[in-house]
Amino acid sequence: MSTLPRLDRERVVEAAVAMADEQGLDRTSMRALADQLKVTPMALYNHVANRSELIDNMLDHVIAGIPDVDAEGDWMHATRARIFAARAAFAAHPWAREAIETRPLATPLTLRHMDALMAGMFAGGLSADLVHHTMHALSTRMWGFTRDVLPTPQPPSDPDERARAMAAFAASYPAIVRMTTTSPHAGEACDDDAEFGFALDLILTGTQRLHEQGWTRAMPVDHALRG
Repeated sequence: MSTLPRLDRERVVEAAVAMADEQGLDRTSMRALADQLKVTPMALYNHVANRSELIDNMLDHVIAGIPDVDAEGDWMHATRARIFAARAAFAAHPWAREAIETRPLATPLTLRHMDALMAGMFAGGLSADLVHHTMHALSTRMWGFTRDVLPTPQPPSDPDERARAMAAFAASYPAIVRMTTTSPHAGEACDDDAEFGFALDLILTGTQRLHEQGWTRAMPVDHALRG
Protein backbone atom coordinates (compact mmCIF):
# COMPACT_ATOMS: atom_id res chain seq x y z
CA MET A 1 0.00 0.00 0.00
CA SER A 2 1.51 3.32 -1.11
CA THR A 3 1.73 6.21 1.25
CA LEU A 4 2.20 9.92 0.54
CA PRO A 5 5.58 11.47 1.33
CA ARG A 6 5.84 12.97 4.78
CA LEU A 7 4.58 16.55 4.80
CA ASP A 8 7.14 19.22 5.65
CA ARG A 9 7.68 22.90 4.87
CA GLU A 10 9.80 22.20 1.79
CA ARG A 11 7.17 19.93 0.26
CA VAL A 12 4.41 22.43 1.01
CA VAL A 13 6.33 25.29 -0.61
CA GLU A 14 7.35 23.27 -3.66
CA ALA A 15 3.75 22.19 -4.20
CA ALA A 16 2.54 25.78 -3.84
CA VAL A 17 5.11 27.01 -6.38
CA ALA A 18 4.04 24.31 -8.84
CA MET A 19 0.38 25.22 -8.35
CA ALA A 20 1.03 28.94 -8.84
CA ASP A 21 3.09 28.20 -11.96
CA GLU A 22 0.16 26.29 -13.41
CA GLN A 23 -2.87 28.16 -12.10
CA GLY A 24 -1.65 31.59 -10.97
CA LEU A 25 -1.17 33.12 -7.55
CA ASP A 26 -4.83 33.98 -6.95
CA ARG A 27 -5.90 30.35 -7.23
CA THR A 28 -3.15 29.11 -4.94
CA SER A 29 -5.12 29.11 -1.70
CA MET A 30 -4.45 27.15 1.43
CA ARG A 31 -7.53 25.01 0.80
CA ALA A 32 -6.63 24.31 -2.84
CA LEU A 33 -3.09 23.45 -1.80
CA ALA A 34 -4.37 21.10 0.91
CA ASP A 35 -6.55 19.35 -1.67
CA GLN A 36 -3.57 19.02 -3.97
CA LEU A 37 -1.48 17.47 -1.17
CA LYS A 38 -4.41 15.33 0.00
CA VAL A 39 -4.30 16.68 3.53
CA THR A 40 -6.61 18.83 5.61
CA PRO A 41 -6.05 22.61 5.52
CA MET A 42 -5.18 22.48 9.21
CA ALA A 43 -2.25 20.19 8.41
CA LEU A 44 -0.64 23.00 6.39
CA TYR A 45 -0.67 25.34 9.37
CA ASN A 46 1.87 23.11 11.10
CA HIS A 47 4.37 24.32 8.48
CA VAL A 48 3.22 27.82 7.46
CA ALA A 49 1.28 30.21 9.68
CA ASN A 50 -0.94 31.63 6.92
CA ARG A 51 -1.14 32.30 3.18
CA SER A 52 1.00 35.43 3.47
CA GLU A 53 3.83 33.43 5.03
CA LEU A 54 3.35 30.78 2.35
CA ILE A 55 3.82 33.39 -0.40
CA ASP A 56 6.94 34.68 1.37
CA ASN A 57 8.33 31.16 1.31
CA MET A 58 7.37 30.72 -2.33
CA LEU A 59 9.22 33.90 -3.22
CA ASP A 60 12.25 32.79 -1.26
CA HIS A 61 12.16 29.54 -3.23
CA VAL A 62 12.34 31.52 -6.49
CA ILE A 63 15.01 33.94 -5.24
CA ALA A 64 17.13 31.06 -3.92
CA GLY A 65 17.30 29.86 -7.52
CA ILE A 66 19.05 33.03 -8.71
CA PRO A 67 22.65 31.95 -9.35
CA ASP A 68 25.54 33.79 -7.79
CA VAL A 69 27.33 36.23 -10.06
CA ASP A 70 31.04 36.95 -10.11
CA ALA A 71 31.26 40.44 -8.63
CA GLU A 72 34.89 40.95 -9.57
CA GLY A 73 35.76 43.70 -12.04
CA ASP A 74 33.38 46.24 -13.52
CA TRP A 75 30.44 46.97 -11.20
CA MET A 76 28.08 47.69 -14.11
CA HIS A 77 28.78 44.30 -15.70
CA ALA A 78 28.26 42.52 -12.39
CA THR A 79 25.04 44.43 -11.67
CA ARG A 80 23.69 43.75 -15.15
CA ALA A 81 24.53 40.05 -14.88
CA ARG A 82 22.91 39.78 -11.45
CA ILE A 83 19.73 41.49 -12.63
CA PHE A 84 19.46 39.36 -15.76
CA ALA A 85 19.92 36.27 -13.58
CA ALA A 86 16.97 37.47 -11.50
CA ARG A 87 15.03 38.15 -14.71
CA ALA A 88 15.47 34.53 -15.80
CA ALA A 89 14.36 33.21 -12.40
CA PHE A 90 11.26 35.41 -12.32
CA ALA A 91 10.39 34.64 -15.95
CA ALA A 92 10.13 30.97 -14.98
CA HIS A 93 7.53 31.89 -12.34
CA PRO A 94 5.40 34.79 -13.70
CA TRP A 95 3.30 34.97 -10.52
CA ALA A 96 6.41 36.04 -8.58
CA ARG A 97 6.25 39.51 -10.12
CA GLU A 98 2.85 40.17 -8.57
CA ALA A 99 3.89 38.53 -5.33
CA ILE A 100 7.00 40.59 -4.71
CA GLU A 101 5.16 43.84 -5.35
CA THR A 102 2.52 43.02 -2.73
CA ARG A 103 4.71 41.72 0.11
CA PRO A 104 4.40 43.86 3.28
CA LEU A 105 7.98 43.08 4.38
CA ALA A 106 11.13 41.93 2.63
CA THR A 107 12.25 38.41 3.42
CA PRO A 108 15.90 37.68 4.29
CA LEU A 109 16.56 36.32 0.78
CA THR A 110 14.97 39.43 -0.74
CA LEU A 111 17.29 41.55 1.37
CA ARG A 112 20.25 39.38 0.39
CA HIS A 113 19.64 40.07 -3.30
CA MET A 114 19.35 43.79 -2.65
CA ASP A 115 22.44 43.73 -0.46
CA ALA A 116 24.43 41.97 -3.18
CA LEU A 117 23.45 44.64 -5.72
CA MET A 118 24.48 47.42 -3.35
CA ALA A 119 27.72 45.67 -2.40
CA GLY A 120 28.67 45.54 -6.08
CA MET A 121 28.01 49.26 -6.43
CA PHE A 122 30.07 50.06 -3.36
CA ALA A 123 32.86 47.88 -4.74
CA GLY A 124 32.75 50.08 -7.84
CA GLY A 125 33.41 53.13 -5.68
CA LEU A 126 29.90 54.60 -5.71
CA SER A 127 28.91 56.79 -2.78
CA ALA A 128 26.13 55.73 -0.42
CA ASP A 129 23.94 58.54 -1.75
CA LEU A 130 24.45 57.45 -5.36
CA VAL A 131 23.76 53.82 -4.43
CA HIS A 132 20.55 54.97 -2.72
CA HIS A 133 19.31 56.87 -5.77
CA THR A 134 20.33 54.10 -8.17
CA MET A 135 18.36 51.50 -6.24
CA HIS A 136 15.30 53.75 -6.45
CA ALA A 137 15.86 54.23 -10.17
CA LEU A 138 16.09 50.47 -10.66
CA SER A 139 12.87 49.85 -8.73
CA THR A 140 11.41 46.53 -9.95
CA ARG A 141 14.23 46.28 -12.50
CA MET A 142 16.40 44.89 -9.71
CA TRP A 143 14.23 41.77 -10.05
CA GLY A 144 14.46 41.73 -13.82
CA PHE A 145 11.11 43.20 -14.77
CA THR A 146 9.31 46.51 -15.11
CA ARG A 147 5.78 47.65 -15.73
CA ASP A 148 5.41 49.09 -19.22
CA VAL A 149 2.12 50.93 -19.55
CA LEU A 150 1.72 51.71 -23.24
CA PRO A 151 -1.93 50.96 -24.07
CA THR A 152 -2.96 51.70 -27.64
CA PRO A 153 -6.40 51.19 -29.18
CA GLN A 154 -6.97 48.18 -31.40
CA PRO A 155 -7.91 49.17 -34.96
CA PRO A 156 -11.23 47.89 -36.36
CA SER A 157 -11.13 44.71 -38.41
CA ASP A 158 -13.19 46.20 -41.26
CA PRO A 159 -10.70 47.60 -43.85
CA ASP A 160 -12.61 50.84 -44.51
CA GLU A 161 -13.20 51.55 -40.82
CA ARG A 162 -9.59 50.64 -40.11
CA ALA A 163 -8.31 53.12 -42.72
CA ARG A 164 -10.46 55.91 -41.29
CA ALA A 165 -9.42 55.11 -37.74
CA MET A 166 -5.74 55.03 -38.66
CA ALA A 167 -6.00 58.34 -40.50
CA ALA A 168 -7.68 59.96 -37.50
CA PHE A 169 -5.08 58.46 -35.16
CA ALA A 170 -2.23 59.78 -37.33
CA ALA A 171 -3.75 63.25 -37.37
CA SER A 172 -4.11 63.31 -33.59
CA TYR A 173 -0.86 61.55 -32.62
CA PRO A 174 1.71 62.13 -35.38
CA ALA A 175 4.75 61.43 -33.18
CA ILE A 176 3.43 57.98 -32.19
CA VAL A 177 2.79 57.12 -35.82
CA ARG A 178 6.22 58.40 -36.85
CA MET A 179 7.90 56.22 -34.22
CA THR A 180 5.90 53.09 -35.04
CA THR A 181 6.23 53.38 -38.82
CA THR A 182 9.77 54.70 -39.38
CA SER A 183 11.90 53.04 -36.69
CA PRO A 184 14.20 50.23 -37.89
CA HIS A 185 11.93 47.66 -36.24
CA ALA A 186 8.62 49.08 -37.50
CA GLY A 187 5.96 46.42 -37.70
CA GLU A 188 7.91 43.94 -35.57
CA ALA A 189 7.10 42.84 -32.06
CA CYS A 190 9.31 44.36 -29.40
CA ASP A 191 12.21 42.27 -28.12
CA ASP A 192 11.45 42.35 -24.39
CA ASP A 193 14.97 41.39 -23.35
CA ALA A 194 16.51 44.04 -25.58
CA GLU A 195 14.11 46.74 -24.39
CA PHE A 196 14.71 45.81 -20.77
CA GLY A 197 18.48 45.80 -21.30
CA PHE A 198 18.37 49.19 -23.03
CA ALA A 199 16.59 50.84 -20.09
CA LEU A 200 18.82 49.09 -17.57
CA ASP A 201 21.95 50.23 -19.39
CA LEU A 202 20.69 53.81 -19.44
CA ILE A 203 20.40 53.74 -15.65
CA LEU A 204 23.75 52.06 -15.05
CA THR A 205 25.64 54.18 -17.57
CA GLY A 206 24.10 57.36 -16.15
CA THR A 207 25.03 56.27 -12.65
CA GLN A 208 28.62 55.63 -13.69
CA ARG A 209 28.76 59.05 -15.35
CA LEU A 210 27.56 60.72 -12.16
CA HIS A 211 30.14 58.77 -10.16
CA GLU A 212 32.92 59.94 -12.50
CA GLN A 213 31.76 63.54 -12.05
CA GLY A 214 31.87 63.24 -8.26
CA TRP A 215 28.12 63.80 -8.00
CA THR A 216 26.47 64.80 -4.72
CA ARG A 217 22.83 65.68 -4.20
CA ALA A 218 23.84 69.35 -4.10
CA MET A 219 24.81 69.03 -7.80
CA PRO A 220 22.00 69.08 -10.42
CA VAL A 221 21.98 65.78 -12.24
CA ASP A 222 21.70 67.36 -15.69
CA HIS A 223 24.75 69.53 -15.01
CA ALA A 224 26.77 66.53 -13.88
CA LEU A 225 25.80 64.48 -16.92
CA ARG A 226 26.82 67.32 -19.24
CA GLY A 227 30.07 67.97 -17.38
